[in-house]
Amino acid sequence: MATKDKLSSVSVEAAKPRKKPYKLSDGGGLYLLVNPDGSRWWRLKYRVDGREKLLSLGIYPAKSLKAARKAREDAKEQLAAGIDPSEQRKSDKANRLAARNSTFKSVAMEWFTSRSTKWANSNSEKILGRLENHVFPEIGSDPVSGLSGPRLLEVLRKVQEAGSVDTAHRVRQYMNAIFRYAIQTHRLQANPTPHSEVLPPLTSERFASITDPKGVGALLRAVRAYPGGPVTLTALKLAPLLFVRPGELRAAEWAEFDLDAAEWVIPPVRMKKRRQHIVPLSTQAVVILRELYRLTGSGRYVFPSERSPRRPMSENTLNTALRSMGYTREQMTAHGFRHMASTLLHESRKWRSEVIERQLAHADRNAIRAVYNAAEYLPERVEMMQWWADRLDTLAKANNVVSINAAKKG
Repeated sequence: MATKDKLSSVSVEAAKPRKKPYKLSDGGGLYLLVNPDGSRWWRLKYRVDGREKLLSLGIYPAKSLKAARKAREDAKEQLAAGIDPSEQRKSDKANRLAARNSTFKSVAMEWFTSRSTKWANSNSEKILGRLENHVFPEIGSDPVSGLSGPRLLEVLRKVQEAGSVDTAHRVRQYMNAIFRYAIQTHRLQANPTPHSEVLPPLTSERFASITDPKGVGALLRAVRAYPGGPVTLTALKLAPLLFVRPGELRAAEWAEFDLDAAEWVIPPVRMKKRRQHIVPLSTQAVVILRELYRLTGSGRYVFPSERSPRRPMSENTLNTALRSMGYTREQMTAHGFRHMASTLLHESRKWRSEVIERQLAHADRNAIRAVYNAAEYLPERVEMMQWWADRLDTLAKANNVVSINAAKKG
């Protein structure tokens, strides 16, 4: 039986507010609720299993009388099909929200937020940067449930073809972790991440390093002749002297340094293992830092970005500088300064291995001791860092390169 309409556009428009809310019925359960503040709301009263329910259909005049009647008829069709309009609306809203929260980017950001509190800031920046540069532009808006192995492989191939097998492997690891998180949060049933074997195997180029004394001397001379900006030049000079991880160096903050005490204390939040690390500064390092302080000391970062002083130097800056100096990825990397120092310090036989490893901030196998050993072997490390700086000065002098084994006798 058709509903007999009672209202007209004129009567709806003419409805004026009163001291109390009142209703203007249109029939079939549809009415206009007129509020004291002048707002007018469409409502639909209906019954399900003998229980009266109410459904909001919108606000007049945004929702016209004709549109409200159409909404009423749609609701009646749902009721005839055994569907409760209110419950259906809730379900549709939940599905829309789930769809928004189930894109690859939304899931990835949830994963990142839940995990990044346990990472060093430099590591967090690197992971997020790789996702933003290589993954989100490709599949960020796609639902995780709709992504397939072949599609993910396309993304990884693009990264690989851009010239970085290492980054492609890293991105694959992030994808794998993100899809595992999607499964754990009930948004996915199977992990589509391609196996690592679909990518070329990683080689030692990631940590390529020069350890031959003659080659080290040539590299140091090339660094000192680097024609680029003073901030990058200073970072290149300090990288072999301090041999911290590249991310720890580039994000260094002036507040962490006590140049009078010749000490750099890196807080746990910036360390890979989330433990405070002390870097004794040689006299050479202090001189270099004091010179740089005149240039960047008014800001937060020791090595600010060229684009914005509010951000640290880009993670690619040092490697790019090495390439401009003629060193390929197979020859030398920013991370390679650590391997250089480790190799030559061990070969000198002047320093105990545990002292060298502690200065490299490598993980202590004794987890309990590791919590308390930020200053472990510190007097010996202070002496070692000065010896190492003097040794680098010797190697940097042309025609004055002697072997490490000969140097240990001095």
